[in-house]
Amino acid sequence: MKTDPLPLLGKTILVVNTGSIKKRFILQRLKKLGLNTVVVNKEKNWAQPYVDHWILVNTDDHQESLSAVKSFLKNNKNIKIDGAVTFWEDDVLLTSKITDHFRWIGIPYEIAKNARNKFLFRDFCKNNNLPSPKYKLIKNERDLKTVKEDFKFPLVVKPVYGSSSAYVVKVEDKDELDRIYNYIKTNLTTEVESALHDGGDIIAEEYIDGDEVDMDILVQNGKAKYYSITDNFKTEEPFFVEVGESIPSSLPISRQEELFEMAEETLEKLGVQNGCIHFEAKSTKNGSVPIEVNLRMGGDEVYSIVKGAWGVDLVENAAKIAMGIHIPKIKRPEQPKKCIIGQYFLPDHSGIISKIDIDDSLKHNKEVEDLEIQKKIGDPVFVPPEGFESLGWITVSGETLVDARNNMNELIKKVHFDIAKFHQASSIGKTVRKNHFSPAAINKNLLIRSAKIQKIRQLSLKNQRNLSIGIACNLFDDGGDLVHSGLTTVGKNIETTLKELGYNVIFFDFNKMPDTFYELQKINVDFVFNVCERINNSSLLEPHAASVLDILQIPYSGSNPFTLALCIDKIRVKKLFTFHGIPTPKWDYAYTMEDDISDALKYPIIVKPANTDNSIGISNDSVVTNKKALIKQMEKIIVEIGSPALLEEYIEGDEYDVSILGNDDDLRVLPLSRSVFSKMPEGYWHIYPFNSKWVDDPVYKTIMVQRPPKNMNKKLASLITEIAIDTYNILGCHDYGRVEVRVDKNNNPYVLELNPNPSINIGDCVPSVAKLLGMEYGDFLEEIIRHAIERYKNKPPYYHLQANII
Repeated sequence: MKTDPLPLLGKTILVVNTGSIKKRFILQRLKKLGLNTVVVNKEKNWAQPYVDHWILVNTDDHQESLSAVKSFLKNNKNIKIDGAVTFWEDDVLLTSKITDHFRWIGIPYEIAKNARNKFLFRDFCKNNNLPSPKYKLIKNERDLKTVKEDFKFPLVVKPVYGSSSAYVVKVEDKDELDRIYNYIKTNLTTEVESALHDGGDIIAEEYIDGDEVDMDILVQNGKAKYYSITDNFKTEEPFFVEVGESIPSSLPISRQEELFEMAEETLEKLGVQNGCIHFEAKSTKNGSVPIEVNLRMGGDEVYSIVKGAWGVDLVENAAKIAMGIHIPKIKRPEQPKKCIIGQYFLPDHSGIISKIDIDDSLKHNKEVEDLEIQKKIGDPVFVPPEGFESLGWITVSGETLVDARNNMNELIKKVHFDIAKFHQASSIGKTVRKNHFSPAAINKNLLIRSAKIQKIRQLSLKNQRNLSIGIACNLFDDGGDLVHSGLTTVGKNIETTLKELGYNVIFFDFNKMPDTFYELQKINVDFVFNVCERINNSSLLEPHAASVLDILQIPYSGSNPFTLALCIDKIRVKKLFTFHGIPTPKWDYAYTMEDDISDALKYPIIVKPANTDNSIGISNDSVVTNKKALIKQMEKIIVEIGSPALLEEYIEGDEYDVSILGNDDDLRVLPLSRSVFSKMPEGYWHIYPFNSKWVDDPVYKTIMVQRPPKNMNKKLASLITEIAIDTYNILGCHDYGRVEVRVDKNNNPYVLELNPNPSINIGDCVPSVAKLLGMEYGDFLEEIIRHAIERYKNKPPYYHLQANII
């Protein structure tokens, strides 16, 4: 049925929440209609090509969102918004608040609240003489007891908020009620169903036996301008995950008219004057009963089947209603343009998608109306009781519903998918369950987050670039601080390089830890490249970045929290070196000025903080030749800086950096880097103090860095390499690291320390020596990712947190 899109050309519509990528067709359609789009959303995402202006705000916070829209309009006086709409269940209430405030056309908040809250909706129906089953809000054991005593079984127990039939469960008898209530109460999470963010209350109502339908209704100025009815296929109870549907309805015309009359009366009594409504109902032997009223267009395939069967464009008409553009009453012909059947792709069990095979002929088959696969190989998929997902859907047409069903039976055979149950090394799937709802099945958050690790385990290296990668780093805007600048640029350079290679990359600023923790839970990333060196502006908290990722079960690059924390504590590292026989300069330490220092240490002695990085606290004065200078340097570190002091015999000689990539048996030692200090002026010790790294001091420009070292003794090179590998393994380093070694005049090597999270910015030591092997910066980063992926494969959960066997 053709409508005139020209009235929309050049107008501006506010879209509240893009929704997930499965809503892409909506934004595409709005742009095709000639509309300018202003989108209120938490972040920029896949919708970028279809958005003219973003209003970025936490849409869970309605007051903040309203303020953001006000601010946008104040700062963009040349933009006139003609109306607002949402196609996402989460933000029906927010959209109502926005349209109320600006007096735009929409559904008032008080009306929307009564419809969206299933308990309030049942109250409304009861108080307005509309059909309603017996119902009760369940908040405690007393409520459960009341339901058991007063209600007729079977029941349906479900969340007051939510959509997509998530956590809607049929209860056959009293014995099941406690178990199913606890299952729902424990599992309710916005990670499974985002529409639950408005609340976690639970309602029980008596089961309504009958034929379930969806009605898609266009209402303008209080008049129904169009409606159509779709029959829903019977679900596999006790869950109500949608299986499929058919349009037009096969119900007798009299029952269809009765359904619409009931829906029209319900909307009238609610006070719904304008909107595109998705109305769920049942036709029973005792009449029509409303189930839910969704104050937005139906999701998934609803748009395509209504357009295919009746030629009505719900997106276009929803936009026109929102902007007050009159739409004439749309009369449906006696026969549809096509009969359409839809079917969801529902796996038999939860797991990782290992195969999706779609016959190419489906793309050109005229009977295929819509084929949508929402997931890809390597993605997790959760079915009841773990989750309520599908892989997607297919809609197929025919001249009659019988033809459409026959076509579906043939065409569905051309779509094949395999779901691999979770890996044998994982604890997922190994717990014993007495039934679907026993406690072993309820830890939903763990299950969802574990799926990220399962995806990494299933990933083939050739598909590595399909990963969505986060960068854990630190953003500083104080441009004058060179340390902070270095910490910022490394993450930004990694982000830029990986994007150029085709990765989807998201930056996480660990300087904003509360926001970052929230974002890591909500934003879908498969893997995090961890180069974070600060939390709360403290390097002592650096290990906790990895801890956060472990808690959220997000695979990441680099060493685990234990190794990162251990290597910050240089005193404990020295104790390990001594225990394992790793050659290191003679040493001692002090936590207070009263601590005794061994008389066996020979001057010169270098005094440095025992728990700082980036040479903080180290200067030319750090090397001392007498007790008076020693006491002065200890006081500077212990009293002024507030760190324990590490004392080492100063080793005169060249310094070597040994860069290592890999894990276990897949280790590669990169070409060595040697620092030669022989051309430094007199009066300067041959060390790398803070000024050598972060101040433009010409003295330290005389240090010669050789990559690779010139004229080096092969036996010495081998000895340094082997000692460095032992150091790397003893301290449990993962994926990459750098060992610092001093060599005295007699070619005796001494390990100074291991950096398990060395700077890997462009031009830094580790990527520079990798380049000597032909590895460009992008190759180097991908090698680290490859090693991390291999480390997560074929290992039990948290294997990487275990102590090294050496």
